[in-house]
Amino acid sequence: MIKVTNKKVVVAKEKLKKARTRQTSYADKHRRSIEFQPGDRVFLK
Repeated sequence: MIKVTNKKVVVAKEKLKKARTRQTSYADKHRRSIEFQPGDRVFLK
């Protein structure tokens, strides 16, 4: 019973890692570089 649970934990961790990689890749594809010049007005949170 413990072996089955441990195996499920390993599978879940692998799936989470794969999903995180996929999300990071998607976010990086749609990221754009922004350059600011002196005097530009910006909004800070």
